[in-house]
Amino acid sequence: TQAASPVFSSKDKVEQTPRSQQDPAGPGLPAQSDRLTHHQEDDVDLEALVNDMNASLESLYSACSMQSDTVPLLQNGQHARSQPRASGPRSVQPQVSPRQRVQRSQPVHILAVRRLQEEDQQFRTSSLPAIPNPFPELCGPGSPPVLTPGSLPPSQAAAKQDVKVFSEDGTSKVVEILADMTARDLCQLLVYKSHCVDDNSWTLVEHHPHLGLERCLEDHELVVQVESTMASESKFLFRKNYAKYEFFKNPMNFFPEQMVTWCQQSNGSQSQLLQNFLNSSSCPEIQGFLHVKELGKKSWKKLYVCLRRSGLYCSTKGTSKEPRHLQLLADLEDSNIFSLIAGRKQYSAPTDHGLCIKPNKVRNEAKELRLLCAEDEQTRTCWMTAFRLLKYGMLLYQNYRIPQQRKALLSPFSTPVRSVSENSLVAMDFSGQTGRVIENPAEAQSAALEEGHAWRKRSTRMNILGSQSPLHPSTLSTVIHRTQHWFHGRISREESHRIIKQQGLVDGLFLLRDSQSNPKAFVLTLCHHQKIKNFQILPCEDDGQTFFSLDDGNTKFSDLIQLVDFYQLNKGVLPCKLKHHCIRVAL
Repeated sequence: TQAASPVFSSKDKVEQTPRSQQDPAGPGLPAQSDRLTHHQEDDVDLEALVNDMNASLESLYSACSMQSDTVPLLQNGQHARSQPRASGPRSVQPQVSPRQRVQRSQPVHILAVRRLQEEDQQFRTSSLPAIPNPFPELCGPGSPPVLTPGSLPPSQAAAKQDVKVFSEDGTSKVVEILADMTARDLCQLLVYKSHCVDDNSWTLVEHHPHLGLERCLEDHELVVQVESTMASESKFLFRKNYAKYEFFKNPMNFFPEQMVTWCQQSNGSQSQLLQNFLNSSSCPEIQGFLHVKELGKKSWKKLYVCLRRSGLYCSTKGTSKEPRHLQLLADLEDSNIFSLIAGRKQYSAPTDHGLCIKPNKVRNEAKELRLLCAEDEQTRTCWMTAFRLLKYGMLLYQNYRIPQQRKALLSPFSTPVRSVSENSLVAMDFSGQTGRVIENPAEAQSAALEEGHAWRKRSTRMNILGSQSPLHPSTLSTVIHRTQHWFHGRISREESHRIIKQQGLVDGLFLLRDSQSNPKAFVLTLCHHQKIKNFQILPCEDDGQTFFSLDDGNTKFSDLIQLVDFYQLNKGVLPCKLKHHCIRVAL
């Protein structure tokens, strides 16, 4: 009768030997020939074998407990040690419970602090067969084999940061943003939180009150990165800027012919003008006279300056642009261009049209600022626009095209943007059963006049009946305009001009305010061709009813809302139609 082969677990670390090989027997283990002939005594021999092995392993376990923490570990957390080799005949081994097998077959040295926490997990994992560790460097004594949440580098985690943004009226909002959030993303978030109309004209302004500087962030700039270069007194403003990409629509208005020169022949068209600025291989130059403040001094000098892709240069000899006569004033790479808020008062600037090239490393030191002054607003806008185009190039054009592409992808059933423009309002005739669009301009003007007379008749009829008219001078008509965003109340002429300049000198930008000279009148402040003009709105009496007029009573309106609606469709005596209104939003 052939004896059955003993079954040894891989965790017992007992090497099996072939039948033909004759190895020395372990202590208390009979020879193979004796076991073959006396197979009836196999149970006694196996019991002795098991007892001897258990005794030896328990002695090793107690020895391992006394070792230091620096004992090297093998795979699966075992200590490096020599194990007894046993050989013998193949016979059946009694089954051992998993807990006894773990405790006796795998003596693992566990720190006293971690023993109670990992006891159950060690029982589960130690019952599995030993698998080679592909990352042995992670299983050293200094680091655990399992990565903890704090072991990951901070760059892999989604970093968040709080940013405080102010509005024009002084209110503020703290927003939690991601580290990779751009200025456009933050503006859209603020538009959503403030329930504003997203017409792609909102912008984030970097404001430095102690330096008297501010600039609009480009849509692709990272907010966290810009904030890292700002001083503690600096802050972000949330504001409208209709002129942010206006130069892509009317480039000839921004770049006078006498200020632009090209290294190659140009046909002078609008498309060619923009292509030369956006093409990195072209070499456009902006040239002209500017007032330049000397570094570290209070004096200003009028110099001939040219702006190139390599930087801003001034000529040391008249209008010469020879290389030996050009001196570098500022670099475009690590700098940004700002507008001077109060140049005359803070820096003794010769004009109100100041600009500044500020290196990114400068925070509070005004001595390192390159301060410049232009003769008029159009010249300053030309220099600042050229600086942005030469610095960012195609990035600006992509920022300009993204909102248009999104608008083209919108479904026709989606909510339209509620912005007033020349093409969004038309004259309608509802006298019949169905309404129709009035295409004849003369008929449209006649319909507008009839609508005005209808308002007067309804108002007069209600006054005769003894009820208070909804357009009574003492009630609605005198206060209804105060609910509109375009009405800014009792502000000065200088303040209204400042708001127009901040929100972009584009044609049709306007606001209404109370008149300082006539308490019963109002003033319309309008921008046309980058110049700001003021028109007084006077009250006039007709049949005991008060109306408002811009043209000495020729065209009368019951309230200011009707007046604004009319001049958004017809320019009348104005140089252009009302297109964009200045707005202040409370965050």
